[in-house]
Amino acid sequence: MERKWWALLAVATGVFMSTIDGSIVNIALKTLQDSFGAGLHEVEWVVLAYLLGITCLLPSMGRLGDMIGKRSVYLIGFVVFTISSALCGLSWNINALIGFRVLQAIGAAMIQGVGAALLVEAFPPSQRGQALGYIGTAVAAGILTGPVLGRALISAVGWQAIFYVNIPIGIGAIALAVRALPTDRIRTTQTFDLVGAGLLGIGLLLVLLALTEGQVWGFTDWRTLAALGSGGALLVGFVWWEYRATAPMIDLRLFRAPAFSFSLIAAFLIFLAGAFNFLLIPYYLQKALGYSPQTTGLTLIASPLVLSLVSPISGRLSDRFGARWLGIIGLALTTAGLLSMTTLTTQSAQMDVVLRLMVIGAGFGLFQSPNNSLIMGSVPRANLGVAGSLLAVMRTLGQTTGVAIAGAIWATRVIAAAGQSYEPVTDAPPFALVAGLHDAMLVAAFLAAIAIVPTLVRGQPSGEQQREAVQQAQTRG
Repeated sequence: MERKWWALLAVATGVFMSTIDGSIVNIALKTLQDSFGAGLHEVEWVVLAYLLGITCLLPSMGRLGDMIGKRSVYLIGFVVFTISSALCGLSWNINALIGFRVLQAIGAAMIQGVGAALLVEAFPPSQRGQALGYIGTAVAAGILTGPVLGRALISAVGWQAIFYVNIPIGIGAIALAVRALPTDRIRTTQTFDLVGAGLLGIGLLLVLLALTEGQVWGFTDWRTLAALGSGGALLVGFVWWEYRATAPMIDLRLFRAPAFSFSLIAAFLIFLAGAFNFLLIPYYLQKALGYSPQTTGLTLIASPLVLSLVSPISGRLSDRFGARWLGIIGLALTTAGLLSMTTLTTQSAQMDVVLRLMVIGAGFGLFQSPNNSLIMGSVPRANLGVAGSLLAVMRTLGQTTGVAIAGAIWATRVIAAAGQSYEPVTDAPPFALVAGLHDAMLVAAFLAAIAIVPTLVRGQPSGEQQREAVQQAQTRG
């Protein structure tokens, strides 16, 4: 097997493992609550600490990979992730577990921050979309596997097993990466932009904290507004600093390339829209249709299953025909799938939901691989780590923001349809839950449709042409 395919296997293993860990813990929340005698909100931080940590650290890890070598960052990330997984399993109370999850997030950010860049370097431009498409399959496989594997491990062994399972996988992945990834150690005189990293990381943390905790505090609560305002101010300060830094963490001139900047906007919008589906359909299945958790889980696998099949195909097609029209077709399908959710009723059959989820999965698969390939092909080689990390940040920001907006819209419309408040809102009558779903999905479809605009206007469909344009812009700058 050629070395590039070994590299794909090494990177896909890292993506698969870190994706599983983002979802597998959700299955264990009730078990963790009982084991540690903790409140639900405390236990939820086991999930939040991991997700927030990854998002805030991704740009720094991408930049670090560009400075010292992506292979080194990737391998160190696997070591940190594997050790922290063992420590998570040894946790003696809920606070220790949350702390070790932050450490685990550092390792995951190192893995995810340079994974896409490693693939772009391993594969020729003519196969870049195909390679990134397989990474989309690895993500979907992680989403599918996490809940099933988590449930089986908890039932057979206990909650500790969901962390211990990472140890043999991590050791194997480290050995694979050592063999498959070529040495790319870099000697640089540049210094790491600690000020920029701090402004961006803390700014993102405060914004994400406002979006996640705002659902508990209330979005008009002073804590939410303070976190949002402070985070926004720090992000503005980050942009100001980066324009003046001699060795910025993110070279803002990259955004002069329309293919790069507009493709990131499109990625944010599609994940923003997809979060509505991710959050609300499980409630619809269980509360409006009365499905069991097992039936709900089996129904929901339709979307990631189709995505995993379509993603490598669309990547290969984008290598041959370009990214623009594949992306537009994917966004149109996603819009149609989300819009079709507004026709669901309290009497809909399981297959009615499955078919709609399949359309959404196909749309995501058609859009994501070409869009990712175009982003990674629009920057110079020296900035691949930063580009890949920004792509991952757009995904997480879109999902987090989408969950917050979807929850707020749905709750408001459910109460309006029911004519009275319910606490929790899921106790409202099924007809009101469905009415709220319809209104929320209209917004989601609108957001997905808006993503077509930056996809249309982002300019040349060729990633290599865009890379040359960026290099020329940097020379002029």
